[in-house]
Amino acid sequence: MDKKGPLARPTREVFLKGSLMGLIITIPSLTAFFIAWSIIGDKYVALVVGIVVHFIGMGFSLKIAKKLFKVKQP
Repeated sequence: MDKKGPLARPTREVFLKGSLMGLIITIPSLTAFFIAWSIIGDKYVALVVGIVVHFIGMGFSLKIAKKLFKVKQP
């Protein structure tokens, strides 16, 4: 079922790069949430801060993903 072609990617490589992208998106938003929550003390304001940072991280991860997942043409 898994055909090896010039454009095929190994599963491990895709898993590692996908996990890296998940970390790039998740860690900054969680960090911003917990820092804002500890400083401000309000969960809802911290939630909004975390969501804003999360969407900013998603924008940067799109640019990083284009560089990570380039398909090398033979």
